Amino acid sequence: MSNSSSITHFLLLAFADRRELQLLHFWLFLGISLAALLGNGLIITTIACDHHLHNPMYFFLLNLSLLDLGSISTTVPKAMANSLWNARAISYAGCAAQVFLLIFFISAEYCLLTIMAYDRYVAICKPLHYGTLLGSRACVHMAAAAWGSGFLHALLHTANTFSLPLCQGNVLDQFFCEIPQILKLSCSHSYLRELGPVLVNVCLAFGCFVLIVVSYVQIFRAVLRILSEQGRHKAFSTCLPHLAVVSLFLSTAMFAHLKPSSISSPSLNVVVAVLYSVVPPAVNPLIYSLRNKDLKGALWKRLEYVLLHINNVPIILNGLPRYLRKRQD
Repeated sequence: MSNSSSITHFLLLAFADRRELQLLHFWLFLGISLAALLGNGLIITTIACDHHLHNPMYFFLLNLSLLDLGSISTTVPKAMANSLWNARAISYAGCAAQVFLLIFFISAEYCLLTIMAYDRYVAICKPLHYGTLLGSRACVHMAAAAWGSGFLHALLHTANTFSLPLCQGNVLDQFFCEIPQILKLSCSHSYLRELGPVLVNVCLAFGCFVLIVVSYVQIFRAVLRILSEQGRHKAFSTCLPHLAVVSLFLSTAMFAHLKPSSISSPSLNVVVAVLYSVVPPAVNPLIYSLRNKDLKGALWKRLEYVLLHINNVPIILNGLPRYLRKRQD
């Protein structure tokens, strides 16, 4: 039997025993992380540089991309390093940091998705009050509230989880440090101490879920009353990407934490964890850019600008010696 004071590291779940499969997992995660970095990086750069996109919807989308980058950077690099070096260990402090950061980014993202649903509700159902209800100061306050809620939520869960005595070893059945897997290592009577944070988690999740559902019920009622087909299509084009992101996020996260233990297995746990922690950051930029003409147009302009400057680099470099000779003469 061991306790938390004697544990210096945890052993994460290995993806495979064969070296070929380990390298396959490494390259797969590398591709996903690069796609997430490129997609979210392009969205952040485009929104920051294009003044036409300086409005509440894109401000919240920029924050979502930042949270997605943080989320995927918390779990994937360590999993890639373990697959590449055929390792499993993560330090106790590293595990605590991973738990804190993952809960922080995911909780803040959930709160931000709720705010984005409210933004769409005001834009479609109360367009005349949009500038008043969602001014620049209000948007900053709402985004700060989402980040702050995520921080407090992560602090509560991390402090509570790592204060539990661990009696069942240090082997985790997951490729990153996940609270349900750490709780399996705790002494049986210690589960009661997690009841308070779980209730807080349920209340926060349920409250956000109700706000999202109510917002979209009102949105769809308003959209169906729009007589113009073009206006209806424009309203749906701004709402459907957000609804798709919310659905993917909620369905996978809820299944991961509410699935019955009878169907739980290491392989299923890994698949579900990948779906709620790795896939959304890579897929979200694609979902938003496909249906949003303004964002798609701004992204293409940004790419054309970058490619034009890349193509001009050889011309500039070729002309540089001639320019320097003229300066010397």
